[in-house]
Amino acid sequence: MLNDLPSELWSQIFDLAADEDILFQHGFPSVMAESAWYKDYILGEWRLRSPREAMNLLQRRSYFTKKSIIMTCRRWRELGSEFLFRCLYFSDPYKLISLCSILDSSAAASSTITMSLGWWTKRIHISRYHPSPSRGASLEDMENALASIIRHCPNLEIFVMEKPMGPTFGPVADALSTFARRSLHTVQWNVPGESLSKVIWALSVLPRLVAAQIDVESPVTSAQEMANLGSAANLILKLPHLQHLSLRGYVEELVEQATSWHLPSLKTFSIDSGVSTNDLPDVVEFIKQHGHSLGLLDLNCTPILDVATILDLCPNICTFSFNCDWRISPHDEISSQLARVPHPNITSIGLHGLSSAFGVGLGAPRASPLDPTEFYRSMTQRSNDLNMAALNKRNFPNLQRVRALSRTMLNDLNRADGPNVENGGYERWNRWWTHCTTHGIRLEDCTGQMLGTLPEDEPEESSSEEEEESEEEDESEGEDSWGTASEDEEDEEDEEEPHDFPPLPGGVNRTPELTLLLQEVRAMNMGRDEELMARVRIPRPPSPPSP
Repeated sequence: MLNDLPSELWSQIFDLAADEDILFQHGFPSVMAESAWYKDYILGEWRLRSPREAMNLLQRRSYFTKKSIIMTCRRWRELGSEFLFRCLYFSDPYKLISLCSILDSSAAASSTITMSLGWWTKRIHISRYHPSPSRGASLEDMENALASIIRHCPNLEIFVMEKPMGPTFGPVADALSTFARRSLHTVQWNVPGESLSKVIWALSVLPRLVAAQIDVESPVTSAQEMANLGSAANLILKLPHLQHLSLRGYVEELVEQATSWHLPSLKTFSIDSGVSTNDLPDVVEFIKQHGHSLGLLDLNCTPILDVATILDLCPNICTFSFNCDWRISPHDEISSQLARVPHPNITSIGLHGLSSAFGVGLGAPRASPLDPTEFYRSMTQRSNDLNMAALNKRNFPNLQRVRALSRTMLNDLNRADGPNVENGGYERWNRWWTHCTTHGIRLEDCTGQMLGTLPEDEPEESSSEEEEESEEEDESEGEDSWGTASEDEEDEEDEEEPHDFPPLPGGVNRTPELTLLLQEVRAMNMGRDEELMARVRIPRPPSPPSP
């Protein structure tokens, strides 16, 4: 049967089995992409998997599937080898050197460039996680290997570098602009502050970019900013196709430079200052130039921004997220002024922060009321209440959901089995829940579940009397019980297993097509008429006697 199927059909089957559609989509998971609970059976506790971690796990799972395909038989190896090189994922930098030698040999033995294994590569991903040392390989060796790999990949579309690149960024960016500038549409770079000028020059020679994420891992002193940029300080970039721009880390200088860029197609802008406490990024000035076309705006930084002015400059955004710990002024001691006029297009709002909101984790009360952290905790909780009160249908007439985005906060709630009752954490959750329900707004956590739904271990076998008692207790608790689903949710949701992979927006998962086909074949096999099959089956000739 293996020899009867044409090669084109086998290629389609392998493509379905590899399940790489999400890996090749433009852009990155947005701030509203859902995380997922999973059980760590080694430590015996529940953990949260972020969308980025899910993407990395998906790449490893896909690689395992493709490796199993090529190890099945010789013909499958010939047909499936190209799939093994479509997505190159590295968790150990030393593997770059071994792959470089493989691609060099393949290119030398190929009569045309299309016969080289690197011809099939669409995605290169170097993870930040390294389970083993670099085995004596120098930084220069890995830099040369990565540049050589890019040289063999003329159809490269996605380049992701989570690992800090340091001084290697220059040669790598030069290789990308030389060998992949016509096909490259998505990049993620992790660079030091001293390399910002190289980043700007690299972007200037990649005009077909659709999505870019720049992580600036180290700051540059204010006295060296202009000298560090050099001739790139006055360079006005023209990126007509750029739709997604994400800036993380020490990005104050980069935001200032991007204000003058020509970005007519920009739809998503995200800024995450992380631990940076440097000068306030001039986000308002950036929004004045590029805010009119934005559909998603994500602001996650410690310095307080003028939210009302920013929303006035973004009339078309549908999704907005900000730091709910900000002490936004003015306010009337009831709610903050997030919007001067109603904003009808916003349907989803994400909330960063909230680490102190429910009295667990960092928000737990200290022993002494004179502790400075206790004063900060009370002030932050007050800011949380003012900002949450402003999320209503008067300011946002079409608001449908509010999502708490902090995975740290949700992990703290899970460890404490819910908000703290004694210091008002539970009362705050209940007040927010009532507020959102009154306005017809869904209050969610970062997994997309209702805020208050925590993972539960499978119950142990018990007698029927104990089960009846637990059911009676559940009914008496009602919808005010922390950790149970609300009455609006279906009963089937309580029986679902936690997802290993959170749903990522924009992807097309074609694995269910293959699964559905197998289910139909099994159903036909179970319902077939054995007597009819026995009558029409052609008898096999007897086997020859063994010598």
